[in-house]
Amino acid sequence: MSSITEIAHTFFEACETGKGWEGCSEHCTADATFSAQAEPLLDVKSVEQYAEWMKHAFTFLPDAGYEIKSFATDEERRSVCAYAVFSATHTGEGGPCPPTGKSTSTDYVYVMEFDEDNKVRHVTKIWHAGLAMKDLGWLG
Repeated sequence: MSSITEIAHTFFEACETGKGWEGCSEHCTADATFSAQAEPLLDVKSVEQYAEWMKHAFTFLPDAGYEIKSFATDEERRSVCAYAVFSATHTGEGGPCPPTGKSTSTDYVYVMEFDEDNKVRHVTKIWHAGLAMKDLGWLG
């Protein structure tokens, strides 16, 4: 069985490259939950919804990418934290407004919690969405 660190890394990469639930589901419980205190994600309650939200984001942020700054495992609490910087430019159709051509580089953290079978059971995303949305020209 793979370690939670390896599984977290594979899950994170699938999610952050827009693979959707299809690319993330094998690493998660079927009912994995999601939470975030970020405006665009307030109604997203499952990892499946979040993975699909990220997949959709690549339609209007086609150059999106990330750089991992820190990746840490807490074996005692069966959680893994990933800190990264997400960068993208709004050049594609299908977003909250017509393409702005504006870019963002935004810090965020995932806290991934694991069950006893080394499956992701919950993800919390810590992100200041308002600043990213302002950078992208979505807020005044």
